[in-house]
Amino acid sequence: MEADQKKHWETVYETKTPDQVSWTQEVPQTSLDLIAACGLPKSAQIIDIGGGDSKLVDCLLAMGYENITVLDISAKALDKAKLRLGDKAKSVTWIVSDVTTFEPTFTYDIWHDRAAFHFLTTPAQVEKYLSIVSKFVNGFLIIGTFSENGPLKCSGLHIQQYNETTLSNAFKIGFSKIQCLTENHTTPFNTTQNFLFCSFKKIG
Repeated sequence: MEADQKKHWETVYETKTPDQVSWTQEVPQTSLDLIAACGLPKSAQIIDIGGGDSKLVDCLLAMGYENITVLDISAKALDKAKLRLGDKAKSVTWIVSDVTTFEPTFTYDIWHDRAAFHFLTTPAQVEKYLSIVSKFVNGFLIIGTFSENGPLKCSGLHIQQYNETTLSNAFKIGFSKIQCLTENHTTPFNTTQNFLFCSFKKIG
């Protein structure tokens, strides 16, 4: 299953440009605002889950954040981001991994995930994800998924929609909800996708 997923995403990033995939954002403002709202110093350890060739890392570097990790199942996606960043890429940690088999070597202050969690459609996958964040996040979680008004599929794959209650309940053990908001994301081909973002703080 993991091999099939990896093959799927490698093909997507090998054959499509940013203006041919729905998730592209020139400036991921909602994510940036939620990260800034955590109020952590620029030395905070931040990981972007399923970051692909997202420009979140570009923006965080420009804002002065010093310890950024980007994880994606697709090596080709990360290669695109590295190429775009040039020398700046050397200051970022890049990890090729399926998030459900990710084995962090230290804890993160901010775990950001826009549109990776909703691809986990079985209880076993969700359980693995929750186990990882419970052990390796010591500060904040920021999770963005398709809302109940969003698509049922992305890139040809089924996703799990969430509302504020179901997303909050997913992380209720170990985390307290800070806020949830919805966002209409306009894709490069002028369609609209409704996202739900929730931020959480580690308890204890």
